[in-house]
Amino acid sequence: MTAAEAVGTHADLPPLTLADEQMLRAGHRLVELVVARLSRPGGGPAHVPRSRAELEHLLAEPVPEHGEDLVGLLERLAGSVLTAGMRSDHPRCFAFVPSAGTFPAVLADALNAAFLSLPGAWLVGSGPTQIELVTVSWLCELLGLAPGSGGLFVTGGSEANLTALTVARDTRLRGDSRGARAYCSSQAHPSVAKALHILGFGRHQLVALEPDDGFRLAPDVLARRVRADRAAGLRPFLVVATAGTTGTGAVDPMRPIADLCRREGLWLHADGALGAAARITDRGRAALDGLELADSLTVDPHKWLFQPYDLGCVLLRRPSLLRDSFRLSRHYLDTGYLTASESRDDEVNLSDHGLQQSRGLRALKLWLSLKTFGASAFREAVERGMRLADHAADRIADDPELECVTAPSLGVLTFRYRPAGLGPGPVLDTLQGRVSEVVVARGDAMVLPTTVRGERVLRLCTINPRSSAADVDSVLGAVVDAGRRLTGPRTPDPRESLTWLRQPAPADR
Repeated sequence: MTAAEAVGTHADLPPLTLADEQMLRAGHRLVELVVARLSRPGGGPAHVPRSRAELEHLLAEPVPEHGEDLVGLLERLAGSVLTAGMRSDHPRCFAFVPSAGTFPAVLADALNAAFLSLPGAWLVGSGPTQIELVTVSWLCELLGLAPGSGGLFVTGGSEANLTALTVARDTRLRGDSRGARAYCSSQAHPSVAKALHILGFGRHQLVALEPDDGFRLAPDVLARRVRADRAAGLRPFLVVATAGTTGTGAVDPMRPIADLCRREGLWLHADGALGAAARITDRGRAALDGLELADSLTVDPHKWLFQPYDLGCVLLRRPSLLRDSFRLSRHYLDTGYLTASESRDDEVNLSDHGLQQSRGLRALKLWLSLKTFGASAFREAVERGMRLADHAADRIADDPELECVTAPSLGVLTFRYRPAGLGPGPVLDTLQGRVSEVVVARGDAMVLPTTVRGERVLRLCTINPRSSAADVDSVLGAVVDAGRRLTGPRTPDPRESLTWLRQPAPADR
């Protein structure tokens, strides 16, 4: 096949256009590749390591002057490029926050791209805008938020936090950030500090308080610090509470924190990127009691609502405040280019509600998934993730070589491999990292370390609905096997050198 035939540059076709039969052939092959990927989530490794040099060899080339066959390019991407790295939907991938994805969401992204859907200005994309408005309202209803709540879909938790904190600054500080103070737990996500940095606040203006024994922001500690800062002439304006920390799944006590914020006139933002979706279940609603009292909320459907990346959402009790901060008329620099797209009557321009003007229809993924499966299927999937964490905790408790460090919370728990006679210290800490390296190197599971109270531990996040109890058992067995092979037949002396842990583990048979 010549280059011209590969890309369909026939005389009767305009530039950058393929013939119908070529598009159908490529589309059919693409669907086959997608179905193969989604129908066999555990059919390959959980992690495919590729060095920079290997990927440079695969991809580095001059700008292509002539086209290639599209089907061949799709197969190349699916076979060797897009598989490099971690497979987040693998049933034995318990690292970070797994994301399962759904087939309807894949089709939604394709439709979105093909129809160039732009839910920014009503004039440009009224249908896409209405899809987003409806999906936002569904999400508010599922989460049990107050009537009148609303918001918009964004790229993820970082943009959602930035959007919400922008509104908090504008609403509470009115353009004067001198002496302003924001508060969170030291367990909060780094995107909180990043958002405040982008907004022009100094690092000293974010007060990161040490959490209580359950890794939660303590209301009494917060209250004392707010009062002390006011007495010192400072201006407290914002509290960020976390609804599911990424490290341990801890939930800050929302109701007492909300009461404090109301008394003190502080904006309460709840970062529920990980955990807010649990509110769609009875168990999750109890664990996240008071979340509905927050002024703003971050939720990431690309986490526990099983959507492909990227899909975050920012929700407000008073969504009209988004327009106060972001409406284009407030920020106009030109005299007429965009006036034709200004909304009229009950029309909604979502570009007036957030950072982006040109924005894709991210909401379509969640809309089509909910319409295909129904909310009850999502509730069962979320419940399944929490039950799986409970199962992991039970198995850890039954194994004398494993030790639970933090109990399951919103599908997250931490533990460590601890052979008899080895107490806390640098040897035990180093051992957790080496165990993780051995398990990951085997390729069929992902378990990574984190730090809890200054000690290294292993962490599981069990929210993937395609994971099973057997997958959890398999991974815990792999952890024990790796620990035994690393420590050998003897119990290590905590006083001896760490050299024995730095040696390669015995090869798999």
